[in-house]
Amino acid sequence: MGQLLAIACGGALGAVSRFGLQQWISTLYNGRFPVAIFLANSLGSLCLGLVYVLITEKGMLPETWRPFIMIGLLGAFTTFSTFSLDSLRLMEQGYWMLALSNIIANVAFGLFGAFVGMSVGRWL
Repeated sequence: MGQLLAIACGGALGAVSRFGLQQWISTLYNGRFPVAIFLANSLGSLCLGLVYVLITEKGMLPETWRPFIMIGLLGAFTTFSTFSLDSLRLMEQGYWMLALSNIIANVAFGLFGAFVGMSVGRWL
């Protein structure tokens, strides 16, 4: 039961954080490319890689934090479903190159972010 509560609390915080990021980005950028979701996925991947190493390899954070941070907080902050919907909507609107750019950028920066996060965690 404790793990479920930790995941739920982390998930609520992650979802609200993503919403806040979307609101903030919308005041800075009004173009078609889904910048906020791209940033959430990229930053979340970086943080996930970092936290993974700090918990599983370094023991710098207790394992008990894993459900809250990795599953709840970062799982809700990043969003594959919104990324997918954004990409499909761009395709439906005829912005095929923008959709392809969104797909490639999210996957590439997600992998790169996770790699950088893990590398920083291992460096610590």
